[in-house]
Amino acid sequence: MSGTLYGLGLGPGDPELLTLKAYRILQSAPVIAWPAPDTGPSFARTIAASHLPGGQVEIPIVMPMRTERFPARDVYDRVSVEIAAHLDAGRDVAVLCEGDPFFYGSFMYLFERLAPRYRTEVVPGVSSMMAAASAAGRPLAARNDGLSVLPGPLCDDELTNRINLADAVAIIKIGRHFKRLRALIEKMNLLAQAVYVERVTLGAERLMPLADVPEDTAPYFSMILIYKGGEDWVHSLPGSKA
Repeated sequence: MSGTLYGLGLGPGDPELLTLKAYRILQSAPVIAWPAPDTGPSFARTIAASHLPGGQVEIPIVMPMRTERFPARDVYDRVSVEIAAHLDAGRDVAVLCEGDPFFYGSFMYLFERLAPRYRTEVVPGVSSMMAAASAAGRPLAARNDGLSVLPGPLCDDELTNRINLADAVAIIKIGRHFKRLRALIEKMNLLAQAVYVERVTLGAERLMPLADVPEDTAPYFSMILIYKGGEDWVHSLPGSKA
């Protein structure tokens, strides 16, 4: 009997937002794999650290963080072979995933390589988008509102078209695009309805109206929430200057 491959959603960063199911699997899986940058600690493993029993085989999935194109497919091909060897030996493997495995998660690339051959179970996690709305104390969307999740690197024309079609928007993958995104949102007269959230649920969390953010860049773990008609919610934020 081969082992089971698990994709475990760990949530946005707070270890207490781990689901009971993910905790149970973390405690029992003999092998864990986790995404890691080529320098510095793994965010996914840091989230899970306090829940790990110790003594497990660990497989870091090292993905160089570079602006230029990197052959990521080679990394997933190589790690898939290593994980498959454990599964063939009857050992379960739990792959740790920030947020949710299938919401812009890297686990999907292992899934497409291994799921056709091995029993696979995906355990959903709390997404940072839900956590950000909770931290802001405002709804993402209500009733028949249309919610769009948009990657920041999209061009201005594409973002404009999609924002115009939505009642509520979450913009992710902001980083070096922050200044351009804020200018676009201001041009669309939506600045008063926009909230900026950074490192949600972590000790360094920041939450404020987008108009009040002093920087021109943002960290990777940040997002902008826009709820059209939600100006009153923005002005009620603790960090608001209004």
